[in-house]
Amino acid sequence: MTDGIWLDVVDSTLDEAHARAAEGAEDGTWVVATEQRAGRGSRGRSWHSPRGGLWLSVLRRGRGTPGGFELLSLRAGLAIAQVLDGLPAVTPVMLKWPNDLMVRDRKVGGVLAEARWQGERLQWVAIGLGLNVANSVPEELAGRAAGLSDFCAETTVEALAAPIAEALCAVDLEGAWLTTAEHAEYATRDWLLGRMIEAPIPGTGAGVGRDGRITIRDAGGTLHQVSAGDVLAR
Repeated sequence: MTDGIWLDVVDSTLDEAHARAAEGAEDGTWVVATEQRAGRGSRGRSWHSPRGGLWLSVLRRGRGTPGGFELLSLRAGLAIAQVLDGLPAVTPVMLKWPNDLMVRDRKVGGVLAEARWQGERLQWVAIGLGLNVANSVPEELAGRAAGLSDFCAETTVEALAAPIAEALCAVDLEGAWLTTAEHAEYATRDWLLGRMIEAPIPGTGAGVGRDGRITIRDAGGTLHQVSAGDVLAR
């Protein structure tokens, strides 16, 4: 794994990773910013990225498949959760399908992966992580979001960046199905399992399949599989 590139204020570490990839940066290049002016989350949302958080993107090259890319946010979430499990008072880190990291029912981070393809051939993928550490959380999100320092005061961005980047450098880009071990571990971290879900289909979370789709059981007992989108739960 290469040494990290530490920047001050940028628009987005994902943009920085893509720019370096286009210039020929090698697999495993990773970028951290002190602050992002235009951090982005899933489905075009902005991501509040002030000083004190871990705003990180990792460049991955090599063989990859469209099916493997569809599972990348789940695999990245598992890899990050395993690193964070080493922090006192944080375990267990839970995963809210498809890309959120949860601690004690509050969101502490999210994953966003962006790929560049040439036909069916993967040119590169940038795996972005926004992780609240000691940064401020917007007041309107305070009841639903938190920083790791709320649970573990000694946590620092500097201590977390390299171990998380290293874990993301090992994430599988090819497998179109979760392995038996990945699937079993995801089940232990599935924040939506058994929860009441309001959207996209009212019902109860019934697990995530090896294909990465979430299953929702409606009031009549019918199972529905969802492959993409937001899940609103309580």
